[in-house]
Amino acid sequence: MKLRKIEFPFKSRLSLKLLLDFWERLLAEGKGGMNSWEPVIRQKMANAPELREPIDDLAILEKHQELIELLMSAVFPPAFWESDCAAAFVPFQFTSFYATPAFKTMFRMEGQGFTPQLNIDPQQWQWGMTLKAYILILRKFYGIDLAWSYPLIAQAKCPKTGIDRFFNIVLDPKFLEIKVLGEPRTLTEADRNRLLSNVTDLKLWMELIPAANFEFQGFGVFKAADVTAREMLAALQADLFEKEAIFQQDGFAGLQEKLQIYLDERDITLGLAAIRGEQVLILPHAHRKSETSCILENATHYQRSEYRGSIFSQAMERDEPLVVEDLQNYPKNTILEERMLDHGYRSVYVAPLRYQDRLLGTLALKSTRPGALNALNTANLQPVLPLFAVALNRSLEQLNQKIQAVIKEEFTAIHPAVEWRFQQAALNYIQRKDEGVSLEPIVFHQVYPLFGVSDIRESSDHRNAAIQADLIEHFRQAQDILQLAHKHRPLPILAAFSHRLNKHIKGLKRGLNAGDEATKPLFIQREIEPLFDQLADFGRPVAEKIAAYRAALDPEMRTIYRSRRDFEESLKRINETVATYLEEEEAKAQEYFPHYFEKLKTDGVEHTIYIGASMVENGNFNPMYLKNLRLWQLMVTCEVVRRTVEIKDNLKVPLETTHLILAQDSPLSIFFSPDERHFEVEGAYDIRHEIIKKRIDKAVIKGKSERLTQPGKIAIVYSQRQEVAEYLEYIDYLQAAGYLKAGTVDVELEDLQGAQGLKALRVTVDLDASRMQKQLLPEIVTAAVQSLPQRANAPS
Repeated sequence: MKLRKIEFPFKSRLSLKLLLDFWERLLAEGKGGMNSWEPVIRQKMANAPELREPIDDLAILEKHQELIELLMSAVFPPAFWESDCAAAFVPFQFTSFYATPAFKTMFRMEGQGFTPQLNIDPQQWQWGMTLKAYILILRKFYGIDLAWSYPLIAQAKCPKTGIDRFFNIVLDPKFLEIKVLGEPRTLTEADRNRLLSNVTDLKLWMELIPAANFEFQGFGVFKAADVTAREMLAALQADLFEKEAIFQQDGFAGLQEKLQIYLDERDITLGLAAIRGEQVLILPHAHRKSETSCILENATHYQRSEYRGSIFSQAMERDEPLVVEDLQNYPKNTILEERMLDHGYRSVYVAPLRYQDRLLGTLALKSTRPGALNALNTANLQPVLPLFAVALNRSLEQLNQKIQAVIKEEFTAIHPAVEWRFQQAALNYIQRKDEGVSLEPIVFHQVYPLFGVSDIRESSDHRNAAIQADLIEHFRQAQDILQLAHKHRPLPILAAFSHRLNKHIKGLKRGLNAGDEATKPLFIQREIEPLFDQLADFGRPVAEKIAAYRAALDPEMRTIYRSRRDFEESLKRINETVATYLEEEEAKAQEYFPHYFEKLKTDGVEHTIYIGASMVENGNFNPMYLKNLRLWQLMVTCEVVRRTVEIKDNLKVPLETTHLILAQDSPLSIFFSPDERHFEVEGAYDIRHEIIKKRIDKAVIKGKSERLTQPGKIAIVYSQRQEVAEYLEYIDYLQAAGYLKAGTVDVELEDLQGAQGLKALRVTVDLDASRMQKQLLPEIVTAAVQSLPQRANAPS
C-alpha cells in the first residue's frame, strides 16, 4: 500500500488528570492498603493543582517528582521495574516522561528522548498513529468498534550481551481521553458505509471527521514484550525459504547472526554438513568466495569414515541432538574433537537434519566459551531444525540437478552401481570449473571382469536362408503373373521377362551374393512392376493375381519379407527372454555387492560385469563377493539354457542357442571413454581380455573342426589352470543340485588371432526344470559359496 505523506493531524497534550482521578477513587474506596498513607497522598495532590491541567511544559513534572513516582506506581508496580519494559508517553509522541529502569536500560534512554529502531519508517508510523486515533474517536463518539492493531517492533541491543533483541510495542490507552473542541459531525448511514469500505483512506477520514474538532489528552502507556525468539524464527524461515540464504555465502553469515540472537549468545559459530553417499560436504567454505547460486558447490569434502566415533556420528546414530558443554571434559574419540579444541572451541551442539525420514546432514553450533551451549538453551533449537532441513534438502536437490546436467552432457546414462563416481567427478568439476580445469578421468583400478554370452547358433546362415527364401518367393510370384498374362495374350516380351526372372531364381538357389538383398527387389520394381497396370486389363484372373502379389509385399520394404520376419521375430523372442531374465536376476545380484553390469543384444545377448573395491564408494570389498557373482553367473546361465530350449518349439524359426562364460582371475583397469561413452579396458595386457571376448564365440576344439559352443551346453573358457579350479568346485556343486548333468569335458582350443593357449570346460545343462532352483536368491548363492572349500590363492 502506497502511503500519502501526512503529519499527525490531532492536537495531543500530556495530562495526569485521569491518573489523579484514579487515585482519588482508590483512596475513597480504601483499597490497596493505603489507609495510613491517605492523608499524605491527598495533601501532596492538593499541593500540585497544576497537575490537573494539561501540561505543555514537562519541566513542571520535575517540581513534583516524588508525587509523580508515587502516582505512577499504580501503572508500573515497583516490584516489576527491573523486568518489565514499559514507559509513559505524551499521546502519540515519542516523548516519555516516565519509564521503568528496564525500559531505560534496554533502549538507552537519556532524558525524555526515545528514538527506537522500528520495523517501520516514520511515514508508516504517522499513518498508523493517525488511523489508531480515528478508530478511538469512532469507538467513543460513533459507537463503531473496529478491531485493529498496528504491529510495531522495536529493535535494541542488549546492554549485557550486545546482541540485538526485538520487542513488540503495545499502546495501552487506559489513561487517554479525547476532548471535543467543536460539535462532532453526524455521520449518515452512507458516510459510515464509506468509512467501513475504505478504512485505510485517511483523506476520507479527515473529510468526514475533521481532526480540528478533537484533542487527545492524558498519556499513553507503551509496553514492550520481548518477541526475539518469534521474530528470529520468522526471519530464519524467510531467509531459508524465500531469500534462500543458505545458497549464498553472505546469507549464511546472516543465518549465523540470527541464531546468535535467537539463543542470546554472541560467541556462536554455525556449521552445516550435507551428506551425499559416502561424502560429507561442510559449509561454509571459507577458502574462497564465489558467485555460484548454490553454496554446496564450494563446500569442503570429507569421507563419512572420518567422522566415525565422533560426536557428529553419535548424534546421527542416536537420531537426536547432542550437546557437549565442555569439550575439555569430554572423551576425545576422534581427531575431530582434538581439532575443535585446537581451534579454541569448548562447547558444541550437533543435531541431525532429516527430511521425510531421510538423513540429510547435521547442524552444528560451536562456541569458545564453556557452557555457552547447554541443554537448556539448545532445547529452544527444536523449531529451527526443520527449517534448516527443508532448506538443505532444496540445496542438495539443486546441486544434484547441476551434477546430473554435467553427467548428461559429458557422459551418458550411468549404471547406478558406479553413478557415485561420476557424481563425484561432476561435483569436483562444478567446484573448480572457474579455474579452467577439465573433467577428471573416470578410472576403476583392480576390478575383476565376468563375461558371458548366449549366442544364436548359425544365425548368419539362418538370416541368409530367410533372405534367400523371400527373394525366391518374390521372383516366383512376379513370374507367375507374367506366365498367366502370357496365357491370355501370348506376347513374346512376356516370355522374355519370364525367362529373365527364372535366371534370377536359379541364381538365388545357388546362393546369395553381396548386395542381393537390396538389388534383386529393385530389378522387379523397375523392370517388371511397371507392366502390371497394363497386364491387369488382360482379364480378371490376371488382375486378381496382381492384387494378391501387391498384398503380399511388405509396405515399407516393397518386397516379400515373410521368412525374414519369422527369423527376426524368433531372434527377438530369444533375445527378450534372455535379456529380461538377466535383468531380473541382476537386480537381485546387486544385493550381494554393488557391481557394474551391462548387456548387449545382437544375434544373442552378451553381458559384462566388473566388480572390485574401487567400484564402491567406501572401498570395502571381500573376495567372497567375487565368488558369489561367479557362481551366480553360472547358475543364471543354466537357467538361460533351459528357457531358450523351452521356447524353441514355439518359435516360427526353431533357432538354437549356445552359451559361453569367460573366466579370468587377474584384475584389470577400466576407464570411461568420453568419445565412445562407455567403459574400455586400460593397458596392453588388459586389452587381451577384450580380444578374447570378441573372438571366442568362433573357437573350435584343437585338432577337430567341432565348435566349442554347442546347444544345451555351457563352455567355460580359461587361460590358467588356477582360474578353472574354482569353477570345478562350482560345477561339482551344481551337478549335485541338479543344474548340470554329470561329466565335464576339458579341451584345448585352436589358437585365435591375438589369443593363444586357451582351454575350456564344457558341461551339459540338466533340462529337467523341476530339479532347478528358479529363484536365485542372494542367500542361496551366499550359502552355496560358503559351503565350498576356500582356495589359498583366492584373489584379494
